[in-house]
Amino acid sequence: MPDEEVSIVEVKEVREEPIIVTGLPDVGLVGLIAASHFASKMHMEDVGFLESDLLPPIVVLYDGMPKPPVRILNSDGLVAIISEIAIPAAAIPKVSRTMVKWASKKKAKLIVTLGGIAVEERYKLEKPTVYAMASSREVVEELKSKGMEILNRGYLVGPHALIMRWAPLHGLVTIGLLAQSFFNYPDPEAAASVLEVLGKLIGLEVDVTELKEKGEEIRLATRDLMRRTEGELTRMRKSQEYDIPPIHV
Repeated sequence: MPDEEVSIVEVKEVREEPIIVTGLPDVGLVGLIAASHFASKMHMEDVGFLESDLLPPIVVLYDGMPKPPVRILNSDGLVAIISEIAIPAAAIPKVSRTMVKWASKKKAKLIVTLGGIAVEERYKLEKPTVYAMASSREVVEELKSKGMEILNRGYLVGPHALIMRWAPLHGLVTIGLLAQSFFNYPDPEAAASVLEVLGKLIGLEVDVTELKEKGEEIRLATRDLMRRTEGELTRMRKSQEYDIPPIHV
């Protein structure tokens, strides 16, 4: 199946060397909620979208106008890629590869993937911990020096895994930020924790007050997407993500 089945269409030019933040539906919808809020607070505008017959035939309506469900937004060197649909598990490899190739074409300074990592008894946590990982040892050490909690061992499954795996092959640096979250329950509080760490990472202060104050409203608005995403997570066998690898070399 050729890569051309997934393409990125730019309706406005994105300048080179951006910082790219990805938020695709995943555990607790943490990445999507965080990236969408980030795009809003950074006053980003639509500059492109992802096109593929591998995706459901859906558009998202805003004020009566249709928009593609997987969009690229931009503001002053910051780019967010968000999906407002559950990406089919079978399409994730091609979607991830296309995103990485596009980031390489744009000579991205950094790719930051945002998401959640499911934990038992999440409701007992007053503030979720955010775990970091990176595509190079040097960047991992830099994250440690900034006081970030490193996810030392485990499996990654889905777009985080593929972006982490493929980005270095194109000379790109990738950092993953995963917050402790509910598995199948939208978690805006976890998204707020991720954005606080992202802000420290890239030197910006992101106001997350709204995420904390309107958590229940966000949960209600995203519950159907969470239900559809849960089915794709099951197909990706996300339960493997939290196992410890049997061998460490």
